[in-house]
Amino acid sequence: MSGSPPPATAREHHSASGPSPGDQASPGDQASPGNQRSPADQPSAPAASESETLRDVLKVLAAAIAVVDATTWAITFENARFFQLFPPSGADVELLPLRVPSFDADRARSRLDNGRPYSFEATASAGPREVPLRIALKPLSDDRVLVEGVDVSKEKEIQYMLDSYSKMAERNARDLEREKERVERLLLNVMPRTVFEEMRDYGTATPQRFEQATILMLDFVGFTDMAVSHDASATIAELNDIFSAFDRIVETFGAERIRTIGDAYMAVSGLPDPTPDHAANVAKVALRMRRYLERRNASHQQEWLARIGMNTGTVIGSLVGVQKYVYDLFGPGVNLAARMEAVSEPMRITLTADTAALIADDFITIPRGEFDIKGFGTQELYFLEGEVH
Repeated sequence: MSGSPPPATAREHHSASGPSPGDQASPGDQASPGNQRSPADQPSAPAASESETLRDVLKVLAAAIAVVDATTWAITFENARFFQLFPPSGADVELLPLRVPSFDADRARSRLDNGRPYSFEATASAGPREVPLRIALKPLSDDRVLVEGVDVSKEKEIQYMLDSYSKMAERNARDLEREKERVERLLLNVMPRTVFEEMRDYGTATPQRFEQATILMLDFVGFTDMAVSHDASATIAELNDIFSAFDRIVETFGAERIRTIGDAYMAVSGLPDPTPDHAANVAKVALRMRRYLERRNASHQQEWLARIGMNTGTVIGSLVGVQKYVYDLFGPGVNLAARMEAVSEPMRITLTADTAALIADDFITIPRGEFDIKGFGTQELYFLEGEVH
């Protein structure tokens, strides 16, 4: 019929109504670019919000995290750790200064306004223990600030250990220094300082010869009988008091106490540092030792009577021993001083002619006569009576 549209072919129908199962495209048709679907035609999975993902991450962090309003300090977000360490106050609007009492809002504002982070230390309760935290505030945007609290317990423990070790080291150093000073004092009791310093610096001390030195020897009359017939501890205590007083006298006049053997006392002047006043120094020491004993005997029941001898001559000073050090003097000068003490009389000071000549201008001496001294022959001896005023 004219004017009527021609009947549709089978392909056109099928195309209009959609492909039938039998009309599936061949493999060649599927591979052709004209038959591929555009990306817009592909179904897409719903994408998760980035902000929600970030919030989920922050919630499970071990650090205490919060986001606050930069103007009001109102907390807009907090993770579980922050909630645990700084529990809510119960207010309608949770403010950071109320939740964290050590937070200084003014200082934080000043630093953040200048573009600098603000940090401080705080302590929070986590069950039965206190947790030290280092809290830092960093700007996230113009109106939001990130608050991060990190547990610094391990740092504090390490710092405490370091401080403890440091204090222990300082204490050990002080103890070592005190022990060193104690040993030094003990050694200075048995040797002159110059000998000690040589021993300390070089590990040994060289024997030295001193041409002019004056030696004093003192011994107590009847000390053996006194120690046996009296209380031994009381006698030794008195002897210690007397020798301590002698040490002070010797030190006053620049002399050196060399040693004591039982009730014998030995001092010298002129070594280790030579001095032209060695004889006068020892004479002053001897007179004051006698004066001390006289005053002591006047106020004590037990009398201590001393024989004192003096001599001037050549001596050798040397450190003796390896494990137990003793500084001692040797030579004819020492031997003759011992002989002077042996031939002296109780509470008298006997000296040789050579020593008497050295102190004649400043001290009073009286001749005692000639004595045959073992090993030295006949010697003219003198008594020292006092000083010239």
